[in-house]
Order: sequence, then C-alpha cells, then structure tokens
Amino acid sequence: MKPQVGWDEGFEEASRRAAATTLEVARRRGLVDIGYTTVDTPVGTLFVASTGKGLVRLAFPEDPFDHVLEELAETLSPRLLEDPKRTDAARRQLEAYFEGRVHRFRTALDWSLTPPGFSRRVLEATAAIPFGSVSTYGDVAKRAGSPRAARAAGNALHDNPIPIVVPCHRVVPSGGGVGKYGGQEWRKEFLLDLEGALAGP
Repeated sequence: MKPQVGWDEGFEEASRRAAATTLEVARRRGLVDIGYTTVDTPVGTLFVASTGKGLVRLAFPEDPFDHVLEELAETLSPRLLEDPKRTDAARRQLEAYFEGRVHRFRTALDWSLTPPGFSRRVLEATAAIPFGSVSTYGDVAKRAGSPRAARAAGNALHDNPIPIVVPCHRVVPSGGGVGKYGGQEWRKEFLLDLEGALAGP
C-alpha cells in the first residue's frame, strides 16, 4: 500500500525532533565528548570535529567520513554525535576564511591526535606561519628542533589531522613549486592562491 502524501514529510520531521531531543539530553548529561558536522567550501565538503578542548579533526572528502568517525571513536572516544553547536566556532571561521574575511584562525585546537614530540613541534611551528607567507620543510624542521629532519617534517605535515587551520599548505619545497599535499595538490595551489602567496614578482 502506498503511503499517503505527507507521511514521509511527517516522519522526517519527527525524526529531526527526536534527534534534536537526544542531542540536547546528551549535552546536558555530558555525554558528548566529540561533536562533528560538515562544512561546504570551495575545496569540497569538509568534515569538522571538536572536543571540549577545541578543534581536533578536519578531513577532506577523499578521507571517507565514516572512516574518520571510526578513527575518532577508536582513538579518542566513542561518545560522539553530530553537533553543529560544538563545532560552530570552527565552522564560522572556515566560512569567513574562504570568503577572505579571516586571515588568522582563532579557534582553540585539541592536539590529541598528534602526541608530543617532533611531529607536534612541526605542526605547532606550522600553525605560526602567517597568512600569505610560506616556509620550507627545512625551515619548519629547524624551528621544530631538528634542522636536518626535513623529510620527517614532511611526513608529519602529511599526517596533519587539522589541515587548513594548521596550514600545512604554507610549507613548500626549497627548490620551488608547491610540493605534495595530503589534500591533493590542486587544493594546496587553491589555498595559496586564495592567500596571495602564489603572486609572482
């Protein structure tokens, strides 16, 4: 028997209300360790996740979002829910960045997916590279305390769990060109162009 017109719409609305109620109850009881959402941008739909400490994960579409959720559940906490409120600060700053209204991200960061050590120092040094500027892998390695570890710095940047906000796209080879990028090289070129870092003499 074919459902009556409007049945699907009513069911969807009831589902939305139930989901909102569940989320609100989970918030009140402190059961949401990780909130996540998606953000539409010029470089694709991004997956964004935040903890109580700050932004913990940003993923490009090529990294299947269900796999990212599994990663977060296994490494940080299984208590995660789609929660735009938890991710609102990061989402708004990303939107403003792509619109050219923000040159510096001010959202708090949660480094939980990058343990202390050389890799963390590389990402912290990268986070300090200003908008519109670039640095080399060797320079970043030097600032992280290991001047000869340019290759290892590249590996740390490839594994950056918070790209764009921790701007690994601003790290380029000393020999020229934009270099490799975990989010595909066309995105790196787009981001550098957006920031005016590709402008010629």
